[in-house]
Amino acid sequence: MYSVVGCSECSNLWLVEGRPETTQCSRCGKRHQFGKLKQFVRTDDEDHAREVRASMLANRQGHGEAFAELDSFSEMEAQAEDAGMDDAEFLDRSGIDADEVEAAADRSRRGSTSKRDAVHNALDVLDRPTEDEVVAYAEERGVAPEYAERALEKMVRSGEVSESRGHYRLL
Repeated sequence: MYSVVGCSECSNLWLVEGRPETTQCSRCGKRHQFGKLKQFVRTDDEDHAREVRASMLANRQGHGEAFAELDSFSEMEAQAEDAGMDDAEFLDRSGIDADEVEAAADRSRRGSTSKRDAVHNALDVLDRPTEDEVVAYAEERGVAPEYAERALEKMVRSGEVSESRGHYRLL
């Protein structure tokens, strides 16, 4: 349930969802008991409540007729989604590879890891990987092959990783 209510102090109008005990004016900050507030409209449709509030504000400023000519919020929202270009087209026109951006976002969602962590994770995830498999795994995560090779070699020398017949495992 959505209600359009008004502040008795500053005449601000705002939407309230549900039926809370109190609500606070978004403009002046005064706290009001919800039950004592004037409710201009109560509806289950949030868009309808938004439209009523917008219409009331337009009428206050003398723009009621212009507001009446506008489409509904849901129709304008659909038009806005269809207008302009999408993210991929924007990136392409900016000279940025959208697939690379998506790959970076995927890496970010998985959690950023250091280059060394990428090599360590390869050893943890892959079953008895070879050096080439570790390097390929790390390279998919943005680690240079030379770095992955050196990191793997250092891990073996430090005793963190063992190598047997070309296959590696964490100790």
